[in-house]
Amino acid sequence: MNFFLKYSYVCYIMCFSILACAQNSKTESKLKTQTDVPYTANWESLSKHNASPDWFRDAKFGIYFHWGVYSVPAFHNEWYPRNMHIIDSKANKHHIEKYGHPYDFGYHDFIPMFKAENFDADKWAKLFKKSGARFAGPVAEHHDGFSMWNSKVNPWNAFQMGPKRDIVGEMEKAVKGNGLKFITSFHHARQWNRTSGSESEKFYNYLKDNYPKLLEDDKNKLLYGEMPWEEFQNIWFDKLAEVIDKYNPDMMWFDTALDNLGEPMLQKYCAYYLNHATKTKQEVVIFYKHQDLPNTVGVLDYEKGRADELAELPWLTDASVTKSSWGFTDRVIGKNKIYSGKAMIHTLIDIVSKNGQLLLNIAPMANGTIPKYQEETLLEMGEWLDLYGEAIYSTRPFREFGKGPTKFGKTNPEGTPEDVRYTQSKDGKYVYAIFLGYPDSNSEVNLKALNRYIITIESAEILGSDEKVNWNQTATSLSLKFPAKAPLLAEKATVVKLKIN
Repeated sequence: MNFFLKYSYVCYIMCFSILACAQNSKTESKLKTQTDVPYTANWESLSKHNASPDWFRDAKFGIYFHWGVYSVPAFHNEWYPRNMHIIDSKANKHHIEKYGHPYDFGYHDFIPMFKAENFDADKWAKLFKKSGARFAGPVAEHHDGFSMWNSKVNPWNAFQMGPKRDIVGEMEKAVKGNGLKFITSFHHARQWNRTSGSESEKFYNYLKDNYPKLLEDDKNKLLYGEMPWEEFQNIWFDKLAEVIDKYNPDMMWFDTALDNLGEPMLQKYCAYYLNHATKTKQEVVIFYKHQDLPNTVGVLDYEKGRADELAELPWLTDASVTKSSWGFTDRVIGKNKIYSGKAMIHTLIDIVSKNGQLLLNIAPMANGTIPKYQEETLLEMGEWLDLYGEAIYSTRPFREFGKGPTKFGKTNPEGTPEDVRYTQSKDGKYVYAIFLGYPDSNSEVNLKALNRYIITIESAEILGSDEKVNWNQTATSLSLKFPAKAPLLAEKATVVKLKIN
């Protein structure tokens, strides 16, 4: 290399390093530190909160579960309490045939049948931990209006009815006791019996339209969301405040329709939660969908979707091991109705490479049993993460997320060895090239994103293997040739660890 080329190369590297540092500074400036100053109910004050603390960015993977009264009928999906009131719908016909007319057997009549007799919070938490999750917790309340905690705000709750157990409380103790962060999810913003808005924002409106006599009992009105708007708003907030005060969640996740509550109510909630967290010395996280909250206050969630490119700010995907319903139903029974462990490992790798985190749902049975095939998927994930979690946990995204033929989106396909995703260690000393399978040992893999104008590689190794990987870095790419002998679980994903100068 002549003097001019050497000089050009050095200048290029220096310029790239400066730009990279500037980009990192720009990103990190948006990731604030926690404040001890009391928050007030306005976005300017609330934006002083660090929306995505380091522990969350390090955690990468969590598990939650859709489980409640709707798990008893176990028909079609967890929207059964809504759909059973739509005349001539599948759920309506099924309900009448199996249980009788909704006037004779309403949704609330399923509550005594929700016994949760096999539920063991500690057993569940241990499973989640073994699966590689770093945070976990329940759907605290779904659209149906039934609270899964010991509530004084809502008499329709799991402690006073059904299983007569404080599900949220038991899970909090078990999850935190097993060293995981605790998440609670809330879906009750849809519960109010609104007459306007999109169909997806309504839940019990068909009950009101088609079976109005069910609302003649004042107690039923609270379960079925029949009340003045101001009262509903206050109850929505009071439920959240109660969970915050009783269970100190590290994370609170919200389904869509938050925007219907209006900014003053959302600001009131955020200030309450963040001020409580300041007292308990917790760095908490709030998740929202669409544009329901500012990204300076919460972390954006994609339901069964994800960013299709590397995102500047951390984000979350909520996905499910089940291919259809979020809750346990007749449609999630059988191995072919559940995503494989390999597919979910690939989903996690893809998400993490794009600066995301995964919240994975399971669907327990009404009696508190986690179905066999769902558990198998979780344990497969945990087995791989136990060996190769170094490339996932406590990493940060590389300048490119990767390449390959597989398109990830609403579904969770299994990738191929031609798909590669990148992560890097927090200190920037290592880059991980994660292949979604084991590349053919008879061919050479070329990674243009790792050419020597981008980074200088000192060494390369295959995690979990004593075999040598042949590599060569040029101005255009990094070439790798894999040994014939693959390491354990390499068919699921193979990690090449690259030491960077």
